[in-house]
Amino acid sequence: MAHLSPHEPHAHLMENAPLVLQFDPNRDFDRWRADLDAKLRELVGWTPDPVDLDIRVEWVEDRGDYVETRFLFAAEEYADVPCHLLVPKAGDAPHPVVICLQGHSSGFHISVGVPKYEGDEEAIAGDRDFALQAVHEGYAALAIEQRAFGERVITLDGKQWDNRCTHSSMVSLLLGRTMIGERSYDVSRAIDALETFDEVDTSRIGCMGNSGGGTITWFASCLEPRIGVAMPSCYVCTFRDSIGSLHHCPDNYIPGVLRWFEMGDMAGLIAPRPLTVVAGREDGIFPIHAVEKTFERIQDIYDAAGAPDNCRLIVGDGGHRFYAPEAWPVFRELSRW
Repeated sequence: MAHLSPHEPHAHLMENAPLVLQFDPNRDFDRWRADLDAKLRELVGWTPDPVDLDIRVEWVEDRGDYVETRFLFAAEEYADVPCHLLVPKAGDAPHPVVICLQGHSSGFHISVGVPKYEGDEEAIAGDRDFALQAVHEGYAALAIEQRAFGERVITLDGKQWDNRCTHSSMVSLLLGRTMIGERSYDVSRAIDALETFDEVDTSRIGCMGNSGGGTITWFASCLEPRIGVAMPSCYVCTFRDSIGSLHHCPDNYIPGVLRWFEMGDMAGLIAPRPLTVVAGREDGIFPIHAVEKTFERIQDIYDAAGAPDNCRLIVGDGGHRFYAPEAWPVFRELSRW
């Protein structure tokens, strides 16, 4: 029988990937974590040169229960990041703050509950108005526009491209970078920007998002230790069972990652910080059996880190969306804010 599909050798190689840095309870935990951190930064291309933040406040609006500030900052040269900071009026400042990340969508206006395009109402109805949710929970919220989404879609020759992430992700690879690394770096620089706002307490920072927002919540929390609490939704799985076996956009891929570790092993870079993993039981692109398998690895790592109660898996009875009623109480419990 002829083997003609390129997925056949790929599937074999994924099944037998070396995973040189996978978690091993017999290894020295701190040494393993240091090696894992260095390799992840190398693989995602975490190398931008820092520039002045150049924060520009465009407007401030009183929304009744909270004050919303629209501003931009420079993440790196030629890369400005639009942001909306929502600060609740109730409670005492400075407030803990949650960084809110939309995934593949029309943009971060969904995070603040403002529909602009066809389909936005449906997206918001799937519990994707993250910034409003955070404010209602008593936190400040920072919604940022991710690269290649919304206001940051690629524009060449005066025209916006419809494929959102594809071209930008491929060019990142040409440059020895990844879209995951670039977006995670934006989150790190957003924390630098937050440190200039007296209304927020940057010793209490959370990060959350769904789908592509869950992706960057996961990676940014691994790469940025100032994120104190992480809540990725509809992403945490195995690479092999999700992006390795099902169609996904190219901004999900990191060259060579399966030579070194699986997704669950990366929890070693988050532990012992609180982690709430959210998933949909019927999510067709991040299969629940692989989510549960990955969470077993995460739990083993948290046990080894001496924080077995600091991670939790929340499974909603539905598909690829966020599950606010189930997730926020756990976030609050684990954060202890």
